[in-house]
Amino acid sequence: MLISRSLFTKIQKRLTGEAKIIILYGPRQAGKTTLIKQLLSTIKEKHLFLTGDDIRTQELFSVPNLEILKRSVGQAKLLVIDEAQRITNIGLTLKLLYDDAPIRIIASGSSSFNLANKINEPLTGRSITYTLYPLSLLELPVTAPATSISPRIEEFLRFGLYPKTVTLIGENDKQEYLNELVNTYLYNDVLSFETIRKPKKIIDLLSLLALQIGSEVSILELAQNISLSKTIVEKYLDILQKMFIIVNIRGFSRNLRKEISKTSKYYFVDLGLRNALIRNFNPLGLRTDKGAMFENFCIIEKIKVFANRKQLAGLYFWRTYDQQEIDIIEEREGTLHAYECKWIAKERNKTSAAYEFTSSYPNSSFTIVSPNNIEEFLQM
Repeated sequence: MLISRSLFTKIQKRLTGEAKIIILYGPRQAGKTTLIKQLLSTIKEKHLFLTGDDIRTQELFSVPNLEILKRSVGQAKLLVIDEAQRITNIGLTLKLLYDDAPIRIIASGSSSFNLANKINEPLTGRSITYTLYPLSLLELPVTAPATSISPRIEEFLRFGLYPKTVTLIGENDKQEYLNELVNTYLYNDVLSFETIRKPKKIIDLLSLLALQIGSEVSILELAQNISLSKTIVEKYLDILQKMFIIVNIRGFSRNLRKEISKTSKYYFVDLGLRNALIRNFNPLGLRTDKGAMFENFCIIEKIKVFANRKQLAGLYFWRTYDQQEIDIIEEREGTLHAYECKWIAKERNKTSAAYEFTSSYPNSSFTIVSPNNIEEFLQM
């Protein structure tokens, strides 16, 4: 089953408009290659598709020699390089090609850590960046007789939204696929970073974070638990964010004395991967972490929506010294929107924390989000 991605039409329009180098970031298995091939199927002009995993491609495109590059590209009007982060000097190489000839370029990569460092500076003013996350709830088709995708949310909290897990039918197949992701691609990607000398420690770190979603994280405590320095743990957390494994949400504050702002929460880009790390795919009725999982789900789905729209917005949590807390503070277009995520919403009324927040910020709004209204929340 081929699911239409929200970024398809945006990138397609870009390919027919003013020439730009298109950079497509995103985690492995999120569907970048599938999306690119969908785009290529609509293009009539001659194109060349290469992958940075190929040694010959690495050799040809790591040397910024314009004549060699032009011979390699030939008559192609569109050049696509998948997994471009594996190619040394890729930013300079693409700059030379783009500046010399009217060629369109798509470069994709599963690690913004590598690709950004190798591309951003040489391509200033020449590129536009998109991020493709695993499937968004709003991208999923609703199959009759259902009128909403909401009844499947428990499935997505247990197994995530990687395209492969959504299309697999059996729960055992989903679990096997996710376990394989942890044991192969995640571990291998960690090994690919020369600065990570103890890859098992980074898996241990992820496992600790998996048990703390929805809670504020002490980096010092994490460091003590896995016997690493605080500095090393901070570096590993940064790398994991740039590998699209986790996201960091900071505390919101406008410098009111009672607000706590110098703490962080970490959420997983995909809950299926998170559950594989802790080896728990149990139904939600048997779990004590379903509230935290739903909070994680709401945060990540909002991030996907903003990425698919290319909309600028800030996401935070809010907490005061007297323990008033709100799960999500969304800041966009100069307004504040507060959300409390409830797997089971017994009531839709304001909490005491909501009253305090909206009193402190009079132009803000407050909404309780549950599985029943999550689609409305994502369309706000």
